[in-house]
Amino acid sequence: MSALWTAREAADATAGAVAGAWSATGVSIDSRSVAQGDLFIALAGPNADGHDHVVAALANGAVAAMVHVRPEGVDPARLLLVDDTMTGLEALGIAARARTHARIIGVTGSCGKTSTKAALAHCLTASGVVVHASEKSYNNHWGVPLTLARMPRETEVAVLEMGMNHPGEIRALTAMVRPDVAVITTVEAAHLAAFRSINDIADAKAEIFEGLTKNGVAVLPADNACHAQLVAAAQRSGVARIVSFGLVETAEYRAVRVALKPDASCVEARLNGHEAALCIGIPGQHWVSNALAVLAAIDQVGGNIGLAAPALRTLEAVAGRGAQQTVTLHDGGSFRVIDDSYNANPASVRAALGVLGTTPPGAGGRRIAVLGDMLELGGTSTALHAELSADVLAAVVDVALLCGSDMAALADALTGRIDTVLHTADSAGLIAPVLAQVRAGDVVLVKGSLGSRMAPVVTALKNLEAAADIPRAACG
Repeated sequence: MSALWTAREAADATAGAVAGAWSATGVSIDSRSVAQGDLFIALAGPNADGHDHVVAALANGAVAAMVHVRPEGVDPARLLLVDDTMTGLEALGIAARARTHARIIGVTGSCGKTSTKAALAHCLTASGVVVHASEKSYNNHWGVPLTLARMPRETEVAVLEMGMNHPGEIRALTAMVRPDVAVITTVEAAHLAAFRSINDIADAKAEIFEGLTKNGVAVLPADNACHAQLVAAAQRSGVARIVSFGLVETAEYRAVRVALKPDASCVEARLNGHEAALCIGIPGQHWVSNALAVLAAIDQVGGNIGLAAPALRTLEAVAGRGAQQTVTLHDGGSFRVIDDSYNANPASVRAALGVLGTTPPGAGGRRIAVLGDMLELGGTSTALHAELSADVLAAVVDVALLCGSDMAALADALTGRIDTVLHTADSAGLIAPVLAQVRAGDVVLVKGSLGSRMAPVVTALKNLEAAADIPRAACG
């Protein structure tokens, strides 16, 4: 592997001081997962200080550490001394962006950022492109510069995710990323606690245009209620080209016909004037939109969508974002878990319920929705939770198991309208009723905001795999 950073390059990028001549093949901010050859950056946060772990990081394989305080007992030749390590990380990311010849795709939106980023990387790789992309949900003030700093010299296309929950955050991130193509997946009611309206959220997402390169392209959701607002913002920012994706006839990348199936979606599309038949390996209407955004971005960055489009068939949802698993019970029966537990807002819950609604239960089975609170929705939260009742009914859900203070509103709205409704204060209190309720043939959706801690519910369900007898009790 070629050197990612030499000591001299890293020092020049960060205005730091080095005494050694090391060469790093990676960059890490976590001493527990540092890899052989990494440059360890000792970030100092409110709850932990990386300087306390420099010795461990070097022992675990790091070739050097970026610090702003000299740790005792460490060879100075293995240190990069800077004024501030967070500023140093940002400077390293900016320098990586400045030296690369890669084309850069920036992705933001209220839903689908991580999934769209992963799909872009998957389809680009399948079409023979050397890709670098954000790991997991590395989309914030440290995740973005870290992703840039890790970008290999050989990268041909980089895909960076940018998130926010307050105004101004994307402005800072896009200034570092300077994308050639900016994708906004959608604008929905998310993080409303920090915004007065969805229009304000659209303005915050539109900050991504401010960092676009001279001939940059904006890729926008034509079906979204804020589309015209996003177009106007792009024009004010001097964006060279604006294209759109969606189902409406004005979209350059358009789904003409859609067939939603339990395990996939089949689409007849028109892509920038060319007819195409697409098969998307992850179910759901929202994935049709994601796929169109992916192909639009690849086309606009100069990729080959003829090679990229077939890779949509082999897409797989990741854990916490729609991944499905069949759990076999001790008696030979089985049920299906749809793990969408990583995060939630009204639009993403509706999308997940749509997938549940198109997934048929097995013999004797039911559709079960296990939902936790959608957080950061401000004063409208109670109403937004209650409004999900229409989507639960449309999905023909038989059992709703709900937790969190705001989900009480949905429980009230559903009581007497579906077979079983149960509400608990938190996800810990929900685990036993969920395990008591589930049976062979069921399809179980688990969804909620990260702070609602729905992942343990998924783990508990998966642990039923060939487990011993668990008492089954009706829950009311």
